[in-house]
Amino acid sequence: MNWFKHLVGKKEVTEERDPQQSNAYDRIGGETTIRAIAQQFYLQMQSKQETKELLDIHRAPISESEQKLFEFLSGWLGGPQLYQQKHGHPALKARHMPFKVDEAMRDQWLICMKAAIELEVSETQHQQAIYSAISTLADHMRNQ
Repeated sequence: MNWFKHLVGKKEVTEERDPQQSNAYDRIGGETTIRAIAQQFYLQMQSKQETKELLDIHRAPISESEQKLFEFLSGWLGGPQLYQQKHGHPALKARHMPFKVDEAMRDQWLICMKAAIELEVSETQHQQAIYSAISTLADHMRNQ
């Protein structure tokens, strides 16, 4: 009978966030920090000669890609699921299939993300944890 009380007594979830998800979003500074990471990621991409190939595959205006990255990172780090609300499930691998994502492209992406994380996330342990997780995700994106 306890299971029934638990089921019936459960409040409808109307939040944008799943409280069971990672709280990295809050720990690193929430929306402000996530937006700064996305902005810094694209600034890094535009300023580094070694990431020119990566920059070349991004459509103009970059601000659209930056917004999508912010929305994705928000949910991925445990915050509001902005990307899913606007675009549906991220299906990252499928969305990147039209592009050649090999080790070199992955590494260019990680150069920009590492710099953005290091510049915008204050605590070293959080930088390392996020970079480790995003590196695994980036490697999964390879299609060549």
